[in-house]
Amino acid sequence: MPYINQYDRKILGSRVYPRTPGELNYLLTNAVIDYLDFHGTTYQTINDCLGALEAAKLEFYRRVVVPYEEIKIDENGDVYP
Repeated sequence: MPYINQYDRKILGSRVYPRTPGELNYLLTNAVIDYLDFHGTTYQTINDCLGALEAAKLEFYRRVVVPYEEIKIDENGDVYP
């Protein structure tokens, strides 16, 4: 989960903001590569990366996508009976 303490957030906080989907992908990919470089490319670190990416995806879906879709359902009507 991304809910680390405030001090660590400041240390890890980046001042680089992606402007395109390609730049976002590049930053995410480099973060994974850096993690692998630091911890070594083993089954465990590969699994750690996949788990972190999947958890981040699910949390993004829960916190951003679902509320957005609920607004659109209210605005445009539901497609499910």
